[in-house]
Amino acid sequence: MGQYDNVVAVILGGGAGSRLFPLTGERSKPAVPLGGKYRLIDVPVSNCINSGITQIFVLTQYNSASLNRHISQTYRFSNFSTGFVEILAAEQRKDSPGWFQGTADAVRQIIPHLRSWRVKTLLILSGDHLYRMDYRKFLERHFETNADVTVSVIPAKPEDAEGFGLLKTDANGKITEFREKPKGEALHAMQVDTTAFGLSSVEAKTRPYLASMGIYVFDYERLVDLLETNETAMDFGGEIIPKSIEQLNVQAHLFSGYWEDIGTIRAFYEANLDLASPLPKFNFFDTDAPIYTRSRYLPPSKLHGCDIDNSMVSEGCILSGVYVRNSIIGLRSRIDAGVRIENSIIMGSDFFESIEEIRTDLDNNLPYVGIGRNTQIRRAIVDKNVRIGKNVRLLNEAGIQHFDAEDGSYYIREGIIIVPKGAKISDGTTV
Repeated sequence: MGQYDNVVAVILGGGAGSRLFPLTGERSKPAVPLGGKYRLIDVPVSNCINSGITQIFVLTQYNSASLNRHISQTYRFSNFSTGFVEILAAEQRKDSPGWFQGTADAVRQIIPHLRSWRVKTLLILSGDHLYRMDYRKFLERHFETNADVTVSVIPAKPEDAEGFGLLKTDANGKITEFREKPKGEALHAMQVDTTAFGLSSVEAKTRPYLASMGIYVFDYERLVDLLETNETAMDFGGEIIPKSIEQLNVQAHLFSGYWEDIGTIRAFYEANLDLASPLPKFNFFDTDAPIYTRSRYLPPSKLHGCDIDNSMVSEGCILSGVYVRNSIIGLRSRIDAGVRIENSIIMGSDFFESIEEIRTDLDNNLPYVGIGRNTQIRRAIVDKNVRIGKNVRLLNEAGIQHFDAEDGSYYIREGIIIVPKGAKISDGTTV
């Protein structure tokens, strides 16, 4: 192994996740469910494990209880291995009494926890991206070029570019310029010839920018120096990376696969629904690099008299006389006869209700956990443990783009209806 020893990964759990609200109302961004049975954090952790990196810290500070529970129940390495996945939550100390103020500040605050691991190389990742990467190639590029810092980049289209940190390189891939989310003329000035990175001339015309993916490899000692000498710098993209380019050998590593930053409701919705298509951009069926998650030992799903197409159905579901198109049905979903679900994400439930509990619910005029008879759902995200009654219409036929129900039972973001975790929608409700 040699230089691949002493590589530690740090996965940044993100801020309050306000762009993903209400999915982040009771959980941190990396704990948001994905693809019916996974969570966002499973993607970078699985990429690490598949790349032979098994010393992994996850940094969190907001609503981290469900993330802590998921990680402690999922990632247990052999007693004879040095592997671990450990949560590091923001903590108050005499020398740093505040919360994490940004990506660089988060890493600065956890440096004391890293000292005992003899870290030589630090891999810094994000907890809310959907992609499959072999980090060994990323590290190889870092070591081959004797870099102090290596930034993973992706070719970007003009309409996407202004949302990212953009960079320019010399002929050897050394980064010479970096600008965080430029606009107008400054954006145009960051165009590069991406054929130098292996794109065809046609692809290079449509994707003339190099965008930072927000994931980095740092020489550990160099990073400690950078964080100490730039003690007011809070972010990698806006502050630490530009400083590094001035002083150090900062290299670019091109990633050409599928990558999606799922930090907004629309991006989350579209990335999830694409998973159910016949040829998804991100494939959970890749046996060479599986995505790991918690083993739940659930029974197979039961489907009676259903019409389901272009959809994914997770374990432990009971579906009776249901019509489903282009949707994801999550764990333990109980859906009754006459229900129509189109272009929607149903996240399922954390528990099964017994027949006695369902009878008690109905006796108390409370819908059971699941979806009641003859309900119609279109372009919606239904979070976990939701109780939707009979004859409900979640269709947003008025085409409302943004709305918050007074009782918090549903929200609309970018025209997508979102029913938050544990909410109740009474019989006959129309949205």
